[in-house]
Amino acid sequence: MEANTHNRTLALSALFLCIKGVIQIAHKGQCDSQLLSTCLGSLVRENAASIEEVYGGLANLKLGLSALMYNLGGGQLEPDGRPKNMESTRYSINILHLQRKLMQNKAVYDELMEGIKDAQNKLEYFELSHPNIIASLANTYTQTISKLGPRIMIKGNQSFLAIPDNAAKIRTLLLAATRAALLWDQAGGGRWKLLFERSKMQAQAKMLLAAINSK
Repeated sequence: MEANTHNRTLALSALFLCIKGVIQIAHKGQCDSQLLSTCLGSLVRENAASIEEVYGGLANLKLGLSALMYNLGGGQLEPDGRPKNMESTRYSINILHLQRKLMQNKAVYDELMEGIKDAQNKLEYFELSHPNIIASLANTYTQTISKLGPRIMIKGNQSFLAIPDNAAKIRTLLLAATRAALLWDQAGGGRWKLLFERSKMQAQAKMLLAAINSK
């Protein structure tokens, strides 16, 4: 993978896409089905030649690209004057921190890869969005990323968060977010890129959104 602005923009938009799903479940009790399918696919898809292929095509990252532009924007207020919601930014920063810790712990990384391989094997018997696949990936997150600490505390409606299926989906989306963070790292991303390349990534996201919308 080339370390360039294009790939960093796609990787970061994928991270924001996963986090968007987490927030939807935490506050609404469900998330966009296409979003979930895209994030699940990124965990089990093998031999992808590009980030676009990891996520099944550029169009599947549309919501993530929009979220990137929102989160990297400099405004502190919503259009209606309310304070800007920084939830997704906080969760994303936490995931980037955990991803760095993961790369420093080979044993945990190897265990994570074994867990993903197990989920891939289950695809012989279950569809991608089947509860058994999601439960398998959620357990992988719990046994690996979650143990690296500090744990990510998800805020939202407790009646939604207490539902086991929702909790499993959230953990799976956090695992997918870690996958996106790995791609961000491979594309040359880092703290300095987040600080000094914001405007370039926003411009790239705007161009990619225009390309998606023109089709």
